[in-house]
Amino acid sequence: MKTYLDTIYDPNKKPITYVYPERLTKYLITRFNLNEGEKLMEPGYGRGEFLYQFSKKKFLCFGFDNSSFHNRMKFNAEIKNHDATILPWPYPDNYFDIIYNKSFIEHFYYPENLFSQFYRILKPGGKLICLTPDWETIYETFYEDFTHRTPFTKKSLEDINELSGFKNISVEKFLQLPLLWKNNYFLKLLSKLTKQFVPNYFIKKSKWVRFSKEVMLLSYSEK
Repeated sequence: MKTYLDTIYDPNKKPITYVYPERLTKYLITRFNLNEGEKLMEPGYGRGEFLYQFSKKKFLCFGFDNSSFHNRMKFNAEIKNHDATILPWPYPDNYFDIIYNKSFIEHFYYPENLFSQFYRILKPGGKLICLTPDWETIYETFYEDFTHRTPFTKKSLEDINELSGFKNISVEKFLQLPLLWKNNYFLKLLSKLTKQFVPNYFIKKSKWVRFSKEVMLLSYSEK
């Protein structure tokens, strides 16, 4: 039986690109004051594009996923094959400086178990960065991915961080368009109008349309 990654993210259908991961990791490093040499872990690393970029930027990278994709990864990271639902995760307490994940926490029925592990393996003062689809804006298409289990809103993502013991919590709606990561109000307005008035038919034809509509939540918190 084919795995989720091999089927949904078949490189022949969705070629691996490093342009967006490079831009996003650079943005996050600057935005949240991440420092090279810190231990960074990504659970559910998928095809490894983000771990690759963090490793290029001289972070000490770790990651796990329950697929064989790690056999194809040719960069400097300590990789494990592990199912995130099996607890505890195979890392010691108070070990990592940073945990980063994107499109991960929504794939589980009990995300509170994930957050308990985030908290356990982060060092005191460690940083947790999560990106997950924003239910409020993409509810019509959220379950088109049949592996999605738990949708998040800004409020629920704030709450799960707080209940898990994290502090200095911030959650915001985040558009995956690098042009909008600076305060360009005209482009932000154009993106909002695109989301509201351009039919979903154009999602597969234009990255601008797709990422104006597929809004993410970006959360940051500290142990």
